[in-house]
Amino acid sequence: MRRSASPLSLALLGLGVFLLVLAPMLVWYVKPRAQVNPVDIDVTAVYEGTGAYFDIEETETVEDRPITVTQRVRGDVADSERSGRAVWDIVTTVDTDASLPAADPHDALDFTTARWVTDRSTNRPAHCCQERPYHEGEAYLKFPFDVQKRPYRWWDSTLGATVTLEYRGEEKVRGYEGYVFEGTVPPTRIGTRQVPGALVGRGQAGQVFAEEWYSNHGIKLVVDQPTGRVLFARLGPRQTLRAPGAKKDAVVLLDVEKLTHTPATQKFAVDRAKEDSARLRAVGTTVPVGAAAGGVVLAAAGTVLLVRKRPDGV
Repeated sequence: MRRSASPLSLALLGLGVFLLVLAPMLVWYVKPRAQVNPVDIDVTAVYEGTGAYFDIEETETVEDRPITVTQRVRGDVADSERSGRAVWDIVTTVDTDASLPAADPHDALDFTTARWVTDRSTNRPAHCCQERPYHEGEAYLKFPFDVQKRPYRWWDSTLGATVTLEYRGEEKVRGYEGYVFEGTVPPTRIGTRQVPGALVGRGQAGQVFAEEWYSNHGIKLVVDQPTGRVLFARLGPRQTLRAPGAKKDAVVLLDVEKLTHTPATQKFAVDRAKEDSARLRAVGTTVPVGAAAGGVVLAAAGTVLLVRKRPDGV
């Protein structure tokens, strides 16, 4: 008597093979396409601290004053889609109580704009699309995906160069664990500024080109390992003026030992990191493992039924 394969055995075998093919596709094809820097980003990070700054109205440095730094990052979707890169525009303001809330960011103590362009997969700088200023390094607004326990070159926009941040272990931010990276910046000359000579102890000289110096008391970043998102940041910027050729600071423009992400900024970063990490974990681990396991079971069951076959007419 001739025996034929049952529809059930063929269905089980087909579904099992499909799941076995799906598992590696999720890991090798879908995950890399999900693991990219977004182009439609619109995020605001706020830092707060207490320190010193040069008050133009009082023409002197004032101490122990609240200082707020606001960093707005918006993606240029059109330029990103044309270039295939992540094109992000950044507006950073440094405010005192006198300039907050400010209707015009130009009223702030300091106001800067920049355009950061990266390869969407590697997070490496992509020098195109009217990038400004030219930047280098592996990390700035975020770290690469799959962060490793090693030093990273972080771009310091005030320094205009990279700073090596060392891995310092793990730490929780609002109950969510991330990798800690730390570093410092020694006093470094970053440019010149024309000021009255009297401001830097050269009253007899009229106007002089004072030297601008920058250092950082300490940089601490806590980073989400899967996504590279910065969960927590603490900076210690110090900017000063020196008379031409002088060895000591003459005027403190800004000095904040601890400028820290606000609780609201931390919460937003952690919530987004949880969502994005879960999504990457699903397409990279959870679903592929489940699909592979289910595929093995179903394919084996279908094969057993297929081998046994049923008689025709039964």
